[in-house]
Amino acid sequence: MAISAHPVTEPVAHHGEGPAWHPRWGGLRWVDMLAGDLLALDAQGRVRRRHAGSLAAVIRPRAGGGFLVAAERELLLADADDLHAPLRSLGEAWQDPSVRMNEGGCDPDGRFYIGSMAWDETPGKGSLYVAAPDGSLTVVLSGVGISNGLDFSPSGDRAYYADTMTGRVDVLDYDREHGLTARRPFVTVDRGKPDGLTVDAEGGVWVALFDGGAVHRYAPDGTLDAVVELPVRKVTAVTFGGDGLDRLFITTSAVGVDRAEQPLAGALFTADPGVRGRPVLETTL
Repeated sequence: MAISAHPVTEPVAHHGEGPAWHPRWGGLRWVDMLAGDLLALDAQGRVRRRHAGSLAAVIRPRAGGGFLVAAERELLLADADDLHAPLRSLGEAWQDPSVRMNEGGCDPDGRFYIGSMAWDETPGKGSLYVAAPDGSLTVVLSGVGISNGLDFSPSGDRAYYADTMTGRVDVLDYDREHGLTARRPFVTVDRGKPDGLTVDAEGGVWVALFDGGAVHRYAPDGTLDAVVELPVRKVTAVTFGGDGLDRLFITTSAVGVDRAEQPLAGALFTADPGVRGRPVLETTL
């Protein structure tokens, strides 16, 4: 099934990423990652911006109110939902300046996971971490190239994860006691590279294809059953939003792009996916 997408905004991000919709926020938030900015879309389609630091990899809601931002090498917490609420650091997660945070998400029990990658994209220097209640990080997966999308099945017993350099989306088992286990291939993408992803209410996995100019939906058995075409190549992440969680929001990048050829690179797009999403998983941090 072919699905069309249209822009919601002008090109507002150099490298859009990490989108999440939450009713407490009044809509969608995402990041302009390499600018270190947080972006918010209001009901009138206006975009607000707040600078958070040298890098902002992802934004997620906190279960008790407020939000979390993954920065270059630290997690930042806001205790209020206002986009400009004060941010406090949980401390530097590592000292190696050649490695930075990149994408993350929460499990059904509220634990926050954050991935990493080398600034120069050296293969194997990244990891996927899980945060303890004090914000300290423990390695879940090592030897990662570019840690990207992470989301869970509606039943909560499976997770989908993309290391962009592998060209695959993998599936893992999940339970509260053991966390993520039994990593195995789910699908290998046939255009571009897998970036951010989200799972809908029917268990379909929507994958943003960086350098692929599209979003693919894969059924739980791995069958490709929907394609969202975009007029830009660097498609970075995807999430569900709207009051009924029936709109698909798609972030894009303008890094290294000739704007004469792709004038909408960096814009936020939306599509009608024909299926509902699920509320974003919140962190208990």
